[in-house]
Parts: sequence; C-alpha cells; structure tokens
Amino acid sequence: MGKAEACPWLVYTVYKLKNKRCGVINIDLGVVIQLVNFLVLMFVLNIFLYKPIRKVLAERQGRIAEAKGRAESVDQDVQQKMAEYEARLKEIKSGAADERGALLKEAQAEETAILEAARKGAADSLSAIKTRVAKESADARVLLQEQAKALSVDICEKVLGRSL
Repeated sequence: MGKAEACPWLVYTVYKLKNKRCGVINIDLGVVIQLVNFLVLMFVLNIFLYKPIRKVLAERQGRIAEAKGRAESVDQDVQQKMAEYEARLKEIKSGAADERGALLKEAQAEETAILEAARKGAADSLSAIKTRVAKESADARVLLQEQAKALSVDICEKVLGRSL
C-alpha cells in the first residue's frame, strides 16, 4: 500500500492545488440542477403537505374559537341565572320574613284576645262566685237570725218558765 492510498484527502488537496481550483463555492450546472430540484420539491410539498396542514390548522383554530365563544356564552348564561336565582332567593327570604312578622303579629293579637277572654271569663266567674257567696251569706244571716230569735225565745221561756 502506497502513501497516496493511505491519505486520500491529501491526494485530493494536492490535485486541487495543481489545478488551481481552490474556491469555496463553484457555481456550475450541478448547483443549478439542485436549485431547480429544490424549487420543484417546495412546489410539490406546498401543494400536498403545507396547504392541507394549514387548512386543518385553520379549521382547528376556527373550532377552538367557536368553542370558546360557546363557553363564554354559557358562562354568561350561568352568571345571569345565578344572579336571577340570588335575587329571587332574596325576594323569597324577604317575603318569608314579612309573612313571619305578620303571622307573629296575628298570633300576638290572638294571644291577647284569648288572654282578655280568659280574664273576662275569670272576672265573670269571680263576680258570679262573689254574688253567690254574698247571697248565701245573706241567706245564712237571715237563717241564723231566725234561729237566733227562735233560740232566744226558747232560752227566755226556759229561764222564765213560761211561754212567750
């Protein structure tokens, strides 16, 4: 194996130096073919890959925007219904408090009427009892006076020994 075969890059470098073609970029027919090949590839990829992907992404973006819109609409609807519910609940609580107050006043009025009726009934019963006691007392006095007269007459007759 020779020295030239051991270092192929060295042989290439020497060849280039001998032919004085050491430029970094050489524009020749190969570069033009590569450029045309690249442009054709970009055109084909644009038709079959990029446009469909962009279309799918645009549709997806539209669906996302639509879903966000619906979500905001539902959120606003929920907020509105919650506000209506809280207002209605407050109104019902206020009505219940008013009704409770009215029922309490009615119950107090009824209690007052019942107590007044009971007091009047007790006063009437007491008056009737006092009247009956006074009548019985008067009857008892009359009876006792008659008995006292009869007894005094009996005592006088016994003391005197004769009848009066």
